Amino acid sequence: MKKIFALVGTVILLAVTGSAAFAREGYKLWLRYERVSNLQRLREYRESISAFLVEGNSPTMNAAKHELRLGLRSMLGEGISETDKLNRSGVLVVGRYGTSSLLSRLDLHSKVEKVGSEGFVILSGSIQGKKVIAITGNTDIGVLYGVFRFLMMMEQDKDIANLDVVSYPRIRLRMLDHWDNLNGTVERGYAGFSIWDWHTLPIYIKPRYIDYARANAAIGINGTVLNNVNADPRILTHHYLVKVAALADVFRPYGIKVYLCANFDAPILLGELKTANPLDKQVQKWWDDKAKEIYSLIPDFGGFLVKANSEGQPGPSDYGLTQADGANLLARALKPYEGIVMWRAFVYTYNAKDRAKQAYNIFKPLDGKFDDNVLLQIKNGPLDFQPREPFSPLFGAMPKTNLIMEFQITMEYLGQGTSTVFLAPLFRETLNSDTYAKGKGSTVAKVIDGKLDGNTLTGMAGVSNIGADRDWTGNIFGQSSWYAFGRLAWNPNLTSKEIADEWIRMTFSNKRDVVDPVDGMMLQSRENVVNYMDPLGLNMIFGYNNHYGPGPWVDFSPHPDWNSTYYHRADSAGIGFDRTSTGSDAVSQYFPPVADSLASLKTCPDRLLLWFHHVPWNYRLKTDNTLWDQMCYDYQAGVDSVREMQKTWNSLKGKIDNEEWNNERMLLEIQEHEAVWWRNACLLYFQTFSKMPFPEGIGKPDHTLKYYESLNFPNAPGTW
Repeated sequence: MKKIFALVGTVILLAVTGSAAFAREGYKLWLRYERVSNLQRLREYRESISAFLVEGNSPTMNAAKHELRLGLRSMLGEGISETDKLNRSGVLVVGRYGTSSLLSRLDLHSKVEKVGSEGFVILSGSIQGKKVIAITGNTDIGVLYGVFRFLMMMEQDKDIANLDVVSYPRIRLRMLDHWDNLNGTVERGYAGFSIWDWHTLPIYIKPRYIDYARANAAIGINGTVLNNVNADPRILTHHYLVKVAALADVFRPYGIKVYLCANFDAPILLGELKTANPLDKQVQKWWDDKAKEIYSLIPDFGGFLVKANSEGQPGPSDYGLTQADGANLLARALKPYEGIVMWRAFVYTYNAKDRAKQAYNIFKPLDGKFDDNVLLQIKNGPLDFQPREPFSPLFGAMPKTNLIMEFQITMEYLGQGTSTVFLAPLFRETLNSDTYAKGKGSTVAKVIDGKLDGNTLTGMAGVSNIGADRDWTGNIFGQSSWYAFGRLAWNPNLTSKEIADEWIRMTFSNKRDVVDPVDGMMLQSRENVVNYMDPLGLNMIFGYNNHYGPGPWVDFSPHPDWNSTYYHRADSAGIGFDRTSTGSDAVSQYFPPVADSLASLKTCPDRLLLWFHHVPWNYRLKTDNTLWDQMCYDYQAGVDSVREMQKTWNSLKGKIDNEEWNNERMLLEIQEHEAVWWRNACLLYFQTFSKMPFPEGIGKPDHTLKYYESLNFPNAPGTW
């Protein structure tokens, strides 16, 4: 541990003194700590902070001390000293409440009592007649979180003269899920290869691992699943576990636990057993022994994430058993060590009448049958991370089961690495959705933070968009969605605008003539993509093997639900999937107020219309446009909005770093091309059914439908 932490200090110092050539390549994320440019604010900060004092010398408190050295000296200059005495005003005092000799003199008990084991208090006060700023909490990690929040407030040009901040996480497990493979590739990765170099671990600790931990701790993420849900069983061998243990040692001072995806057939594939049946005593012993081995190497190992009986993965259904039987097998092996199991609800068969109903049908009957250290990990929608879906009906329907939300930060279905899309509005749309499980106000947010049903084991997981690219996410705006996920996992009640404003200030500038236009771009960006890909509730009309471009014509898969035509069901009469009582009746999986609204053409929101209804082409919507005309207008609006984003971005030339400006300029040019491609391909295809002309104002396609159908991208990122 001491050796690892000595390296942390070295790496942070290198970040300060490193070559300026890397200063604006996006590597530092939201921890740039650039010199305060507002001279008045600089004077105010320096008047408030003349020195800092950190009480405690644990690895976590040492991390806090290193961060303060880096942040304060970078932002305020070298005059900020480190002290061990309160001999003047203007000292920033940092320590754990109850053990800090200085902070015990402040009456903070009622505030600190509120923040639990991970929260913090930041307060302007007075000790021994001297003005101080105090950062404290009940634990070292709470204090570290407070240090990061304070430094980021300074990055955001916030007033620190009269502070009274009381903050704590609403959700217990705040996780990043890496779909990274042992060979260095990343499934649905659009930012290069994996950041984990399994070949050189456990000896070679890359500085990037430490910077990854710093960035996540700064936004309160406290867990990381290192490998793909389509799990290679070898990750559980001793050869790899010692490598995992090395990463756990790096992450531990930053409050981050490591988790692994487990292959359900590991006892067969690794243990030479003939079965993986959860009821088999030898199988149970194999998992017990494996848990003992893991915890001997990683005492604070978090637990397993499991994808079972889905898309070819093994699971308990192979033995005629339930998903709860499989989850409880692993949960009982981990229970003595306080480990958990996150069991994915992404389970479906290939011949279902309506794939969107399957997770509910499989898991709803199992409510109350999972062990208390199991969380059911549910995607935000009932299908598969589409640009827009209704919330999953499982939220609110399983009050006796611990639930964890699964969002996808990597943009598998949202333009991938070339598109500028801020995902906070998508996350918020789901969190704000009212399940009506216990009457009005039973939002998804209240389900996953435990308030609705009194659950204490709660979680939010995000499928990572992180790769080995210098800027981590391949597109600097991809960082904003990683940041947004962490902030919402800490506090699901934050608004998209609040989060965007924070991120812009730490990434580009605190000047309003930059913040306001970029804010406008970001808040509209997700809706832009929905419009030119999947308007009016369309979904799953992507290319077959890469989910990159449009493919509404795809109908050749042997699995019906892997065909686009399965979802849009376009014909001469209309378009859309009938999920009312006359169709698959998926609406009945929702509580009555929601179901009643969705089941009626008159009350179903237009944004979900084709998700729940097969609608005639000439049906008049609330806009008084026919369905066909509105579809055309939406596709065109998507294209037009991307062009507006280009204009906005072009107006910022010279106001932000030129390299970052030029990179985004080129990406927006790609996105405009892709938006036009989606509009043309989809409208030409759907016109073969509607037989209706394009209304006035719709861009004329520059190629034939046959041309668009012929396009092929065999090496597109994410191709399988």
